Amino acid sequence: MTAPTTAFQQTLDAEAKAVQQFIGLLQLEQTALSTGKTDELPALIDKKAGLAARLNALAAQRNQSLAEQGFAADLVGVESWCAKNPQEKNVLDAWQRILSLASEARELNRLNGELIQMRMQYNAKALEALQGGKDSFDLYGPDGQSKSPSKRRISDAV
Repeated sequence: MTAPTTAFQQTLDAEAKAVQQFIGLLQLEQTALSTGKTDELPALIDKKAGLAARLNALAAQRNQSLAEQGFAADLVGVESWCAKNPQEKNVLDAWQRILSLASEARELNRLNGELIQMRMQYNAKALEALQGGKDSFDLYGPDGQSKSPSKRRISDAV
């Protein structure tokens, strides 16, 4: 294995490890959202932001390594590199692991987004009920007297 190949594989291995860590944070986020432990979210968001920066740096390093070796600095470049170096099974394995993990991370992120939307809708409905919105139970008037749930009267003029 040549020095550029070793460095390239190390970058891919580090990238795969970082994506796995990102998935762990997304799983923690999902648990916090599902159980209503929203006070845990700010710390998770900070950790995700730091790890996203690390992932961006690793992707830039991967792309630079590709460019230095004469390949496109993108996903197609990695595929071309792997096709040109079929003997480097570890690099191909690391790349396939990254793609699989990235797909898992996208799905977790999508599901977390849905959980956030559900929580926001729930909070909006609860707030509307507390503020006396159209769907709230208006049982007492401002004078403290009970109100009828319906203001309609039965008409006997049939």
